[in-house]
Formats: sequence, structure tokens, C-alpha cells
Amino acid sequence: MTDRNPPAEFADINEAVGEEWEAETTPYERIRHVVAHMYSPVSADAVADDARTAPKTARKHLNTLADEGFVETEPGEQGGTLYRRSPESLVVEQAADILDHVSTDELVTRIQEMREQLTEYRSEFGVDSPEELAVEQTNQALTETGSPQEEIDPETIREWKTLRRNLAFANAALSIGNAEQFVDTDRRPTDDSVPA
Repeated sequence: MTDRNPPAEFADINEAVGEEWEAETTPYERIRHVVAHMYSPVSADAVADDARTAPKTARKHLNTLADEGFVETEPGEQGGTLYRRSPESLVVEQAADILDHVSTDELVTRIQEMREQLTEYRSEFGVDSPEELAVEQTNQALTETGSPQEEIDPETIREWKTLRRNLAFANAALSIGNAEQFVDTDRRPTDDSVPA
């Protein structure tokens, strides 16, 4: 059996990666990245810690991101400002991703299929939303009438909610795609604007 010597110095891999991230990005980029992955309101100090920057710098960039609509602010319990990613920025990001991967014609087809599936859910369960279905099921369990009804699988409620969310993203993508198409069409010269 050989006697192994441990390395002379053990470097913290997380610290090394953090230093590399800091060297290769600006504070603004790091703050935007941190906020993009936060789903509950946080203080500028917390963002600063995660983004490896000073709290003053974090506040400055967070306010810029708020002006851009990427971040929402709300008052904290002790008077400070809390920051979180705006829901609208998530929708725009998802819509852009959809447009990168799906043609407009395919998107229109998928939207129609999702609308048909939603209509089937409404027809099958006799309610307009998965929330109503969950409430109805809870009320049924509480009153428990003489005629037992089939219990709805929680997975069905989740699928309905997911379908509705995906339809909203697809509609947003289609709207953005149509707006871009309108802008591109609007930029083409007309016969009146072409020099002779």
C-alpha cells in the first residue's frame, strides 16, 4: 500500500468559479443574472452578495432594471426596497424562446389545439377553470352527498393549469411575432418613397 500525500493547498472550487464569473462579466450582467433566477422579493444587499458586488452598485443596477421593466419593486417590512423579477419579463422571455423554435404557422396550429383541449376540459368537468374544479371537488368532499362521484386526479388539474399557461405564452409569442412582421412590412419602401 502506498502512502499518498494530500495536495499542499486545496482551492475552493466555488470561489474559483465565482472569481472567474466576476472577471468575465460586468456587475450589471451579474445582477441581471441573479434576479433572473429569483422568484421571491429580495433586498439589494442579498442581490449584491450573490452578484459579487457592492450593495450601492446593486441598487443602482436594480433601479435601472426596474426602469426597463425587468424588475418590480415593493416596500420591505423595515422600510427598505425589495426587488423581484417582473412576471411580464418572464412572458416576453418565454415568447421569444417560442419564436426561436416554432414557425408562425405551427404556432397557430398549436394554439388552436390548446384551445380545443381547454374546451374539452370545460365540457368534461362542467366548470370554466381548474381552480373552480378544485373548489368544487373540495366542497363535494366536505358535504359528501349520498351519491359518490369520481374524484378528480390532481394531475388533471395541474395539466389544465399548465395548458392554460402554455396557451398564454403561445398567444404572447404570436402577438410579438405579428408585431415584428408588421414592423418589417412597415419598413419596406412604398412606390411614393422610392426615388425616381
